[in-house]
Amino acid sequence: MTFPDSADTPSAVFAAQGIRKDYLTGDQRLEVLKDINLTLTTGKMAAIVGASGCGKTTLLHILGTIDRPSAGKLFYNRGDVFAKNNTELALFRNRTVGFVFQFHHLLPEFTALENVMMPGMISGNDRAEIIDDANDLLKKVGLADRTGHRVGELSGGEQQRVALARAMIMKPSLLLADEPTGNLDAKTGNKVFDLLQEIHSSRPMSTVMVTHNPELAARMDRCLTLADGVLHE
Repeated sequence: MTFPDSADTPSAVFAAQGIRKDYLTGDQRLEVLKDINLTLTTGKMAAIVGASGCGKTTLLHILGTIDRPSAGKLFYNRGDVFAKNNTELALFRNRTVGFVFQFHHLLPEFTALENVMMPGMISGNDRAEIIDDANDLLKKVGLADRTGHRVGELSGGEQQRVALARAMIMKPSLLLADEPTGNLDAKTGNKVFDLLQEIHSSRPMSTVMVTHNPELAARMDRCLTLADGVLHE
């Protein structure tokens, strides 16, 4: 299988080719994703929209290597990511991909600062450097005065801003956001999206966001629709 021509340029970092995802239910095969092809360009933001249950989160999990496809390849800098074993894949994910979910998935027993530091600590990075980077990121998202607060002491919008900072701590090449504003009121959601755009523009990376909000999707460089397992530009 050849690498997509559009990914031959230096700006094209991730490229999904022929991605398929099936699930077996009894003797029935459910096709969720059918031959997905997608090239992600550094510096660009792509929105993925579609009806609930159409497979948007499944696709995001495959792009982020949380899940493996039933068939197909995911290239990063011309190498097939899914050729890695699970240990190698976990290391790749930690160092290359940042995630922001609808529900922040912060650890309640830790402070905002400690939550942001977590990916760097898992990777074994220098602790002093991680602390400096985490403090800097929390300052950028407007939470410099909340670093020592635990998750339960933060508002929903503040929790999502901590999650955004955590996603950026490893300086990822790919940022994936799954309905990051879906659990917030409109005003707070717009603020979080503005921050996501600002942080995206500050680093050489690709961003993919799943959203049901057509206004936010329209503010991104590309808008793709997933329907019947097929991705349409």
